[in-house]
Amino acid sequence: MILDKINELLKEVETLSAQNAEEVEQLRLKYLSKKGEITALMNDFRNVAAEQKKEVGMKINQLKQMALDRINQLRDDCQQCDNAATECPDLTRTPYPIRLGTRHPLTIVTNEIIDIFSRMGFVLADGPEVEDDLHVFTRMNFAPDHPARDMQDTFFVSQHAGGDVTKNILLRSHTSSVQARVMEQMHTDDGKLKAPIRVICPGRVYRNEAITARAHCFFHQVEGLYIDKNVSFTDLKQVLLSFAREMFGPDTKIRLRPSYFPFTEPSAEMDISCFICGGEGCGFCKHTGWVEILGCGMVDPNVLRECGIDPDIYSGYAFGMGVERITNLKYRVSDLRMFSENDTRFLHEFEAAD
Repeated sequence: MILDKINELLKEVETLSAQNAEEVEQLRLKYLSKKGEITALMNDFRNVAAEQKKEVGMKINQLKQMALDRINQLRDDCQQCDNAATECPDLTRTPYPIRLGTRHPLTIVTNEIIDIFSRMGFVLADGPEVEDDLHVFTRMNFAPDHPARDMQDTFFVSQHAGGDVTKNILLRSHTSSVQARVMEQMHTDDGKLKAPIRVICPGRVYRNEAITARAHCFFHQVEGLYIDKNVSFTDLKQVLLSFAREMFGPDTKIRLRPSYFPFTEPSAEMDISCFICGGEGCGFCKHTGWVEILGCGMVDPNVLRECGIDPDIYSGYAFGMGVERITNLKYRVSDLRMFSENDTRFLHEFEAAD
């Protein structure tokens, strides 16, 4: 019956709700438009018996007025919400459109280096950036009067009043301090290793240098250390050759030149064949066909002894490279300062490499 339909619609209208102006308009169309529910009832009114017309007519008018009032109220509520949102914007919302970021080129290269050495069995090791002289220099076989200890090369945080340089606090100038801490933790009281040491140590280091296109007061290094019985220079050469071919291509060749570092003996600098000219000579490699990428060598027995490891039983090798150097070789970034300027235009150039 038509009265049952009217009563059902009255209950619906009482509970109408909407979240925005579009939903309010949909409700208006459903109930009050030419093809709406209430209009359909009014069209059926002609079929109502004469004795019921008064009651049914009053009910239809009541339903129509209630629907109008309810829809107008919902429209006003939505308008007030929109005005409030305009007057008091949510300052915590992310701006639109959202532009996705990318990894920093130094992070991309560091992760690639870590991945290569991880597949060779090296594990990550980390240490503090604010270090003491004992781990940065003394454990690494630096003489007390070594130039690297001078204020011109090292950022000192504090110096020990008693004159004991091993207690001076400074910003580490290389990640070799991590190697010293690892060796301290991995030996027993009688100088034996608890387990073979095979670690890779990435991190930021600091040196008191003028900031130019080719130098900075902070940069990033990745150092590696392997100590066990019967470790030889041949082992070192093979690991570095594998790394170079993984990083720069399968046709890469390496060259080791004699050098000097306080913590390794013998020591060497490693060059790779220029991957731009194929070793034939170009401006990038200064027409030599070779590009230097890292330093390496066998761990000096004095370093082992200082860190509590018996050099008569164990030997090892170490290597270290600058991440900025490797990144420059891969992407040919000419100015080191660009890595720390936080220019998003520069960073977005590496989206394809991420």
